[in-house]
Amino acid sequence: MKRTLLGSTLALALAMALQPLHAAVAKSTDWNYLQPTREQAMASLNVVELLRRHHYSKPPLNDARSQKIHESYLKLLDPARLYFTAADIAEFAPLRDRYDDLLKSGELNPGFELYRRHLQRLEERLLYSLDLLERGVAQLDFSLDERLEIDREQAAWAKDSAELDDLWRKRLKDEVLRLRIAGKDDKAIEELLQKRYSNQLKRLQQTRSEDVFQAYINAFAQTYDPHTTYLSPDNAENFDINMSLSLEGIGAVLQNDNEHVKIVSLVPAGPAEKSKQLAPADRIIGVAQGNGEMVDVIGWRLDEVVKLIRGPKGSQVRLEVIPASNAPNDQTSKVVSITREAVKLEEQAAKKSVLELQHEGRDYKLGVIDIPTFYLDFKAYRAGDPQYKSTTRDVKRLLKELQAEQVDGVIIDLRNNGGGSLQEANELTGLFIEQGPTVLVRNSDGSVDVLSDDSNGTYYDGPLAVLVNRLSASASEIFAGAMQDYHRALIIGGQTFGKGTVQTVQPLNHGELKLTLAKFYRVSGQSTQHQGVLPDIAYPPLVNLSEIGESALPEAMPWDSIRPAVRPAHDPFGPFLAELKARHEARSAKDPDFLFSRQRLQLAEELNQQTHVSLNEQARRAEHASIEARQLALENARRQAKGEQPLTALQEEPEDGLDSEEAHEPAGKDDAFLAETGRILLDYLSLGTRLAKH
Repeated sequence: MKRTLLGSTLALALAMALQPLHAAVAKSTDWNYLQPTREQAMASLNVVELLRRHHYSKPPLNDARSQKIHESYLKLLDPARLYFTAADIAEFAPLRDRYDDLLKSGELNPGFELYRRHLQRLEERLLYSLDLLERGVAQLDFSLDERLEIDREQAAWAKDSAELDDLWRKRLKDEVLRLRIAGKDDKAIEELLQKRYSNQLKRLQQTRSEDVFQAYINAFAQTYDPHTTYLSPDNAENFDINMSLSLEGIGAVLQNDNEHVKIVSLVPAGPAEKSKQLAPADRIIGVAQGNGEMVDVIGWRLDEVVKLIRGPKGSQVRLEVIPASNAPNDQTSKVVSITREAVKLEEQAAKKSVLELQHEGRDYKLGVIDIPTFYLDFKAYRAGDPQYKSTTRDVKRLLKELQAEQVDGVIIDLRNNGGGSLQEANELTGLFIEQGPTVLVRNSDGSVDVLSDDSNGTYYDGPLAVLVNRLSASASEIFAGAMQDYHRALIIGGQTFGKGTVQTVQPLNHGELKLTLAKFYRVSGQSTQHQGVLPDIAYPPLVNLSEIGESALPEAMPWDSIRPAVRPAHDPFGPFLAELKARHEARSAKDPDFLFSRQRLQLAEELNQQTHVSLNEQARRAEHASIEARQLALENARRQAKGEQPLTALQEEPEDGLDSEEAHEPAGKDDAFLAETGRILLDYLSLGTRLAKH
């Protein structure tokens, strides 16, 4: 299933092909109470003007944009095409070319009308599903050879309610099968689904005009780019303005993923990251306070789930999650207990270690500096405290200590570093280059600001590698990009996140607008946007690139380039890259962890290509058992190659292994990707030494 934007559908409701349910009609809500206000109309006009004057791209608000808004709104309201019929779509089709004129005039009623229809259809399905569940799931026939289409983003709209009924009957069978395979009996399944849909119905009937307005304006704003978003006054006060919200308490960034809430990333040194029990792309399906009852949150809005997870420091929250490592249709979950706490700056500080390796018959020592985030204690810095903490100051100290230990080279580990202070990315770059520009910022008016290292000389000029992955973002990409453009370091690992835009928050008369007004560029003139930084030597990704990263977001701004600020003439790595890659590939072809990563990625891609699932219970259980057997075989092949005890079931697998990309240790031979990075750097040293001798 594909992701949706902020405010995605509230429910996963299920129905069967039976006679029309008269009770549902009798209980239906009159949604006409949801009407736009004068303040909202004024705010919409302000948004139109701000985007016209200040958005980086300044695309015109015309018929072409109107068509994008229409598709964005429909996708937001019904991403899997489960609620609207073809007749509904035809009725609202004339809006397709009118949104530009409506928004320019502050006319919100047509947008509200489409949302009210969405609520009507959604309520019908919830009531219908509750009635069906009262009849019991035993009535469903799981011996039939039926299949369900699971990727419906491009599916045809149902031509009538009868076709929707058949679809929902199949969806109910699918949901029951998933829960049966996860170990639940039919009585527990009925109770779970009845409670889920009843709660969703109650929340649906609490919809406010603000909810409608925010969804409608976001359908408009996010056709510009995914980071341009509107928040109503309540949400502007309480939450980070982004489609994913940074949580106080557990340290995680979340976003909607159809009926689920998905973890995007973990805050370095936060409670979730330190637990080693959660990973990017895990889906949260339940939240409990302490030892209290687990609340099913499937189908909940993102802001509602955030409210449940947030809490006072020292309190405990339990999360029921479906791990990202599960097969696509495997609903087996686990419960993770986390104590909420504030993230301490000292816990996010850069740390050093020494990696000892043998290479070509000689022992080497490599310094490793793990940088979880680009931090700066602004309060102490502004107060003039000479001992203020910052990434650059700490790395400078660590480099001095490593040089005293006579290391043969240094690895900067930026895996899972989501960014932070731009000032620190600039100053850290200055430790490794002589002098010059570090990053370019192109504004919406076309002007380019240049950030530079103005100090003469380098603090460390020895052999250097930078290790990155898909969760290295923003400031990490600026530093890695500068190291690559100056040919100062080998960049090794995975393609980075690709977040290369700058946002600002603009208060409105009603709520706030965050809009994109600038773009980052490397000193080579290449954008970090969308593409990120491509490593010189690539490792297999440990997260699904189609789910995590800027390129996975709808309407993400494209990669482009501007005039470069520098053109370094000498590339010391260029002559050796082909040989370095060949040596790496020869080693990794035999390395158990690299083999496992590649094979698991291949299996995941194969499973993600499946567009239908069987609704025959015997066939479905056989499919599930086959997938689990393949996953177990991959894991045990790795374990046996490393001399470890094989597992008899996947559930025995420890939580802190190499499977989770965020769960790497700061250094050590047990971290296969770090150790291989060290070997690549040593390969370069030996090749360079041989060339010098000749």
